[in-house]
Amino acid sequence: MEESALIIIDVQEAFYHQKWGVRNNPQAEGNIARILKRWREKNQMIIYIKHQSDSPTSLFSPNHDGFRIKKIVEPKKGDVVITKKVNSSFIGTELESFLHQNKIHSLVVTGLTTPHCVSTTVRMSSNLGFKTYLIEDATAAFGMTDHQNVYYDAETIHGLSIATLHQEFATILSTQSLLEV
Repeated sequence: MEESALIIIDVQEAFYHQKWGVRNNPQAEGNIARILKRWREKNQMIIYIKHQSDSPTSLFSPNHDGFRIKKIVEPKKGDVVITKKVNSSFIGTELESFLHQNKIHSLVVTGLTTPHCVSTTVRMSSNLGFKTYLIEDATAAFGMTDHQNVYYDAETIHGLSIATLHQEFATILSTQSLLEV
């Protein structure tokens, strides 16, 4: 695999609030930390994406503790941190131009949540011509209820989200298979 930027999406304290309900992949942050360690050892590009809400009552408000990145994967000096206000890490941010300026053509995507910001970013990444790898056990989803009040558990949501991205938008890898490359 050519040199790739590691993208860590929305691993923020806000997603640990009980309002989100049951989540799959409790090991996701640990897997992100393992990948992060390897990227630091290889001195490769690391980009953090943070979600920000303009609503002062949102868990993602800069004035709320939820805005902080989780300690297990917190940025260090030299890491890039980009703030977004929509699901895509590319819309309204400098991410695309930053990647082009740094001649990055390949992205390894991790973070929260699989059906929202992760999926949207993976789709955009692919549409913009970046070779995209999604690390399925370094992402996670929450259970959801649809418009007919049917509940889908977190594992189902995660699995279907991965399935919609497989082959068309990204190469799906596990943490272990990525680290063995």
